[in-house]
Amino acid sequence: MSNDTLKIEDKHVIAILVDNEFGALARVVSLFSARGYNIETLSVAVVDEVKNISRITITTYGSQNTIDLIIKLLERLVPVHKAIDLSDSMPHIERSLVLVKVKLTEETREEIIRIGNIHNAKLVDKEKNYFMLQVADKPSRIKNFIDLLEPFGVMETSYTGSAALSLGLEKL
Repeated sequence: MSNDTLKIEDKHVIAILVDNEFGALARVVSLFSARGYNIETLSVAVVDEVKNISRITITTYGSQNTIDLIIKLLERLVPVHKAIDLSDSMPHIERSLVLVKVKLTEETREEIIRIGNIHNAKLVDKEKNYFMLQVADKPSRIKNFIDLLEPFGVMETSYTGSAALSLGLEKL
């Protein structure tokens, strides 16, 4: 098989500026689902209250050709001001936040604290039978953190999805 026909699916972080209006997020998400593209994570927040602009950050997997097509289609949507593939276009920082509730016993307490310290976890709630820990980090380190806690009994997780910004003076 030649390199031209090999389709490599890489992770991409797409940042999108949209009007903060009813249905804008639905139109962006519909673009993905209508074409069979999966959204791995999604986060949305107002970034300019005066201009009423929101920033959507989506992580997805696909070939570069697929992602280029997604960007072109996104930029044609009416509420979209700009869309960019941060993974392709520029160095960037990506972070996510997770809350993890893990079972606790006297025997596991010190090891869970040790794992938390290694990952700069913040203890946000503690009871007799569980700890709730918060970590903000790279998605790969968050996955590693959760994997290390699994043997102790992860009861529940809540994961924000990615937030990402380009390095340097460039902006979306």
